[in-house]
Amino acid sequence: MLPTDLELFQLPGTPAVLPDGTHAVVPVIHPRLSDDEYTGGLWMVPLVGDGTPYRLTRGHRDTAPDVSADGRWVTFLRAEPQGRPQVHVVETAGGEPFRLTDAPLGASSPRISPDGGRVAYLSRVPEPGRYEPDGRPASEPPRHITELKYRADGVGFVRDRPQHLFVVDLPAHGYGSGDTLPDPVALTTGDVGVEGARWLPSGEALVAVSARHESRETDLRQDAVVVEARATGKPRPPAALTDADAGSTLDVEAVLPSSDGASVWLLASDVGASGRDFVGAQVGLFRVELGDPLGRPVRLTDPEGVSLLTSVLAEHDGAALVAAEARGAVHLLRVDADGAIGTLVDGVAVVSGAAGGGGRVVVTAASPTSLGDVLVVDAVGEPTLRTDLSAALRATGRVRTPVELTTRSSDGYPVHGWVVRPDGAGPHPTILMIHGGPFSQYTHALFDEVQVLAQAGYAVVYGNPRGSSGYGAEHGRALQRAFGSVDTEDVLALLGAALTDPALDGERVGVMGGSYGGYLTAWLTTRTDRFAAAIVERGFLDPVSFVGSSDIGWFFGLDYLGDAADEVGAAAVAAQSPMAHVGEVRTPTLVIHSEQDWRCPVEQGQRWFVELKRRGVEAELLLFPGEGHELTRSGTPRHRQVRFEHVLRWWERHLPVTGRSTADPTG
Repeated sequence: MLPTDLELFQLPGTPAVLPDGTHAVVPVIHPRLSDDEYTGGLWMVPLVGDGTPYRLTRGHRDTAPDVSADGRWVTFLRAEPQGRPQVHVVETAGGEPFRLTDAPLGASSPRISPDGGRVAYLSRVPEPGRYEPDGRPASEPPRHITELKYRADGVGFVRDRPQHLFVVDLPAHGYGSGDTLPDPVALTTGDVGVEGARWLPSGEALVAVSARHESRETDLRQDAVVVEARATGKPRPPAALTDADAGSTLDVEAVLPSSDGASVWLLASDVGASGRDFVGAQVGLFRVELGDPLGRPVRLTDPEGVSLLTSVLAEHDGAALVAAEARGAVHLLRVDADGAIGTLVDGVAVVSGAAGGGGRVVVTAASPTSLGDVLVVDAVGEPTLRTDLSAALRATGRVRTPVELTTRSSDGYPVHGWVVRPDGAGPHPTILMIHGGPFSQYTHALFDEVQVLAQAGYAVVYGNPRGSSGYGAEHGRALQRAFGSVDTEDVLALLGAALTDPALDGERVGVMGGSYGGYLTAWLTTRTDRFAAAIVERGFLDPVSFVGSSDIGWFFGLDYLGDAADEVGAAAVAAQSPMAHVGEVRTPTLVIHSEQDWRCPVEQGQRWFVELKRRGVEAELLLFPGEGHELTRSGTPRHRQVRFEHVLRWWERHLPVTGRSTADPTG
């Protein structure tokens, strides 16, 4: 892959299935370097026969479809260039969409009511005088902050713009271009926001997620709540379905009412009596009866062995559809109300979305040669591919298939990962790549980071050391109070196993990683001089200053590494801190950071650069304006391209590829 191949990406979002099961509505978005935006529309994908997918909408960026129960309407979000997304509606038969909202800060998560007469959506509500389109931030009053949770990466400050639930009418005839937009009715209000709202089958209420309990400012718990849909006057506070004030230990992430209206499916992790026991906590599927006055959810998946994505929750024929991480894959599971589990999509698939309807299950999933496609699963047989969205990318001849690698760490523990080799016999300079999290996983999916490096002539080794998700809770908990220990041994064991291949050059090796991967990259350079160079990206580098600067600093490092508030704790944290050992580094290092990163704040990268530079270590700092923690995944297309070019320039300087011109490291 070349950096400019970003333009060939076609990325499907979560599908919505027509009630008759003949088609799925799928948003497909792609980066456009020419105007530096993500663009795309909704596609109709036939689920039967030999039909060809076709465009349903042609907006600048159309996403988040939901289909009415009668199959007539599709509601979705449309964003104009540089604009905020607003709720629109279009008929499934086609035609001109019409707009339903003009929310000042944009709308999200539109859902059509069961009777087809209303659309619920979420929107942030700014305090008067804040976030005006043409306003001057310097003219706003100061923010008076009294609690720990006041900002979030990718969003910004949140206390002065809580997210609330609204509903608007959807008239049977639609709206014309000259019609006045319908008046939205607020279903929630106040300082405590909601998210993830879904209609109950009766249409009289919605279920949602809210941190509405008394200790919400000092723990990670969230409740499932019920919100009345026919509010008159001032909305009533949401009613607790799970109740942290009554002792619930759940961090609820997603909710979905059962089709019979008797219960609610929950995706949640159990964070213990403290509300902060999050390390290695597996997201599980729960079911709670709506008629249960005590709100007693029943867990249906194994708390030690099954970890689910929080972004996939659907229902089909009375069973829940969920996505489970599994050794670099993400499988689609069907879970019945009694806890019986079946697997619908397995192998090396990396499921990202699912929906059910008309006797079929529709899935979006990536693979080693695809960034994502639409598959249909019917009553019997294997999943059937209905799109080939990465065909143009593969047609370049610049996509290489990873080879799985398994080995043993220094203590005999199994380690799993992959190697991607460039063309030619080698020996190739090799780069060890480390993921963030740490409780996340590299997957089998086509990975742009790896593909760009392989095209430039580098072999890439990457995997899931202890601390990662997808290998059970014990694997994930292994790093608590132990950053830089077994994880170090695991990644070095994986690298060592890969370097037994004579096609890889063990004398020319680099290391790179982002977020927690930036931590472990920096940590490795404090332990060894074996790497020719390093790239430390959006790194977690000083756990002490992280506590006061990160949006998750008030709990993340304290629970993973310990609290430096006393002499014993300070020594333990220093023993795991790259910054405490920066004087040992001799490895040339490129530091990459985003100026608006509030997850691993920019001061972490700036300080690492300065401490290296003033000690005479070769170092560079690359800062991206306007970007947050997700630069490599959802940053502006041009920034993503420029970042790739700088990465290749750095490696060409320190790990030159034989026979490749230094003037054109992209190949």
